[in-house]
Amino acid sequence: MGFSREELESFRDKTVPDLVGPDVRLLFVGINPGLWTAATQTHFAHPSNRFYPALLRSGLIERTIDRSSGFTRADREHLIERGIGISNLVNRATARASELSSSELREGGTTLVTNVARWQPVVVAVAGVTAYRTAFEKPRAELGLQSETIADAAVWVLPNPSGLNAHETVDSLTDWFRRAGQAAGLISKG
Repeated sequence: MGFSREELESFRDKTVPDLVGPDVRLLFVGINPGLWTAATQTHFAHPSNRFYPALLRSGLIERTIDRSSGFTRADREHLIERGIGISNLVNRATARASELSSSELREGGTTLVTNVARWQPVVVAVAGVTAYRTAFEKPRAELGLQSETIADAAVWVLPNPSGLNAHETVDSLTDWFRRAGQAAGLISKG
């Protein structure tokens, strides 16, 4: 499935619902939906995004998810059954995260705190250190486990899996995802 630039632009500012089940243990938090994500209503949907390949390699999921044309019902159920949820700091779709204002990110951080208190995951994994720094006013935050919690959930800051983040590979992301999954009790250590 592909989209023209004009088709993708028609999804600017659209929203994508959170994917959260009743027993979420590991909540992945993206920066905001991209246009492809909004078009397919599937988080981390762009074909160059390494989120699902890293999720599979880490052992957090047990089957391939072809997200580029949109989740199937079975895809959603598999993630929920595995205790995985997905949300965003800002729910407004843009072509690039750099289009978001600092105030939008801070407002998104406030909303995330409320949602985490309601959903009660064990671990919140924010995918994007720069967005985390802005949203939570932690300018020195680095990748990894944070000393602060969000509504009693441990917070991990992970690299952004977007294909635009050339510093990370599927292998390096797999390692980060595995560590967050172990902290959430979804993957055994060892």
